[in-house]
Amino acid sequence: MKFKAIDLTFGAVFVCLMAIGANITAWFPILAIPIGGASVPLSLQTFFAILTGLMLGRRRAFMAMMAYVLIGVAGVPVFAGLQAGPMQLLTPTGGFILSFILVATAVGWIAEKSKTSSLGIYIFAAIIGLIINYGIGVNFMYLAMNNWLEINISYGLAWGSMIPFIIKDGAMALLAAVFMVQITARMPAHWMQIHTH
Repeated sequence: MKFKAIDLTFGAVFVCLMAIGANITAWFPILAIPIGGASVPLSLQTFFAILTGLMLGRRRAFMAMMAYVLIGVAGVPVFAGLQAGPMQLLTPTGGFILSFILVATAVGWIAEKSKTSSLGIYIFAAIIGLIINYGIGVNFMYLAMNNWLEINISYGLAWGSMIPFIIKDGAMALLAAVFMVQITARMPAHWMQIHTH
């Protein structure tokens, strides 16, 4: 598959959006939501990873998310907390970073294989993306904390600590599906140019 200039442009846009989504509370601390005694940052990475798949399709989405991860590994501070470097992939959140590649690819594959473009299909794809995101992310976090970081945590606690984030990202996933419907309704001709596979 040959990538055109417009493919690279859209891919670059989503790399930037992922970096912004990871660090939005660094610039706007007010967007950190207090829940109980904790503060849940309003990260938009899951939202943008799902939207990448819905908009770009599996191949372009894969390349965009791969570029995002490699740029961060190379040293550009695009990960959460304006962090960078290969060691970030070994932190408890490293699994979430890596999962974005599969999230966008799987969501894009579902969107492409569907014979219709509807809110139901987009919601289904978004939910699958969310499941992949947390399935990989939480299990990696559990392994990282209990093995090389030597922080003992139960499997139940690992998932329980993610509940506020899952609720937030679940809402964001639904928002991505709704947003996609609006995009296809407003830019059908341009959309078909990008989304053909």
